[in-house]
Amino acid sequence: MKNENFLKELHAFMQSKGFVYGPFPEIYNNGVAGFYAYGPLGKLLKNKVEDSVRKLFFSNGFRELECPTVLPDIVWEASGHLNTFKDKTVECLKCKSIFRPDKLIEEFTNKEATGINDEELIKEIKKIKCPSCGSNFKEEIRNSSLMMKTEVAGKPFSLRPETATVTYLPFKRLNEYFRKLPFAVFQIGKAYRNEISPRQHLLRGREFTQAEAQLFIDPKEKNNWEKFESVKKEKLPLYTSHHQEKNLKLENISLEDAIKHKHIKTKAYAWCLFLAYKQFVLTGIPKENIRIRQHLPDERAFYADDAWDIEIKLSSFGWFECCGVHDRTDYDLKKHSEFSKQNLEAIREDGSKYVPHILEIAFGIDRPVFSLIDTFYEKKDEKEGKSMFKVPYHVAPIDVAVFPLMKKDNLPEFSYKVKEMLEREFIVDYDESGSIGKRYLRAAESGTPYCVTIDYDSLKNNDVTLRDRDSEKQIRIKLNELKETLGKLINHEIKFEELK
Repeated sequence: MKNENFLKELHAFMQSKGFVYGPFPEIYNNGVAGFYAYGPLGKLLKNKVEDSVRKLFFSNGFRELECPTVLPDIVWEASGHLNTFKDKTVECLKCKSIFRPDKLIEEFTNKEATGINDEELIKEIKKIKCPSCGSNFKEEIRNSSLMMKTEVAGKPFSLRPETATVTYLPFKRLNEYFRKLPFAVFQIGKAYRNEISPRQHLLRGREFTQAEAQLFIDPKEKNNWEKFESVKKEKLPLYTSHHQEKNLKLENISLEDAIKHKHIKTKAYAWCLFLAYKQFVLTGIPKENIRIRQHLPDERAFYADDAWDIEIKLSSFGWFECCGVHDRTDYDLKKHSEFSKQNLEAIREDGSKYVPHILEIAFGIDRPVFSLIDTFYEKKDEKEGKSMFKVPYHVAPIDVAVFPLMKKDNLPEFSYKVKEMLEREFIVDYDESGSIGKRYLRAAESGTPYCVTIDYDSLKNNDVTLRDRDSEKQIRIKLNELKETLGKLINHEIKFEELK
């Protein structure tokens, strides 16, 4: 259930501190739901999340693509989006506002609404009043397309609702480039969905950034996956059913045991699931706030051989899906081969031909960004009147802030030279206005891990004061050691209390 008070407070924090603005454009009728702009700090945080995604995928042999965001409708007809990518909706009797019934049920009750039929949706929606005007809803479920339409040269085109489809289309070129399967690629880019009454901030936008990875693999090799051996002892928080029961149970279980007990079907898929989980941990989401939920048979796509979602526990919205990992089998390449009349097969060493299977890791960038802000925003009591953003140091929007103690006596000039030295390697903020205490507070609200203060002793001794955000401890450090020390601290190679 939504925590309205916390969400209101969080929204105000994001707006005032330069993380996220919107709905956008605010100056025109208070903006349009589902569209948000990243402010200076928000864009830096988003960049850090994207960088962590690239680092993980590159280190595991994936290569990055960038494909068009607008394609002819025949592509979306082949993928199934054009005719089936729809959401169920209900309409308010009085104000005519449109909502998704499943999201209303999840928001205003403690029930999960995934996969329930129209009759059950109507039964539950009778208990809920319209969030806009407080009236009842029509007892009718309709379907509404999520595709955003446009025209190119007078012909029907659509904006892509995800990045996965456009990753499949250059398969022949990719097969030629990589020379043999398996190979893995990913994209980070914009996608668009005509969401019904999006009211969950960055979590459900109409324009959003996705990060989706695709592993193209011979179906015969899915259980002969060498990379599984290096991760098979890793334990994941699997929220799974037993023998297709409806009730889910959370277990910390090794991938090896998950395969043994047939929770997960193949070793290659298990490896992909581990990568997805690792990405959220590396981004800084606490492990205790993550669970991996198995799709029940009645909610799994008909072509999916296995499907799990990574969910994150938020202070604002509770458990929320932030990533999907799917074994899509050969469905996509077969459909695009059918509609394009192109051969999208691969050839084994023995000369036999086959259509590759695709294992997909699909998540957005906006949801991890929101999750970080939601998780690490911390408001002090009213007496202190301050807030903190205790985001993990390695994903903090700004790495270090440089402060001259006074705006005179060559302190600003010296400080600016320190800033120029550090910004070759770090994102650096420079602030010389207000008391040093207020500047420390502003840095803490921005999530900045370290502050460097230049005082009169700095001019004489060529050293600075380095201040840690969380402990608020300070230490003097020589200027020629500063850059290396900061790098080790931010990358968790040393701890602040180890400095002397």
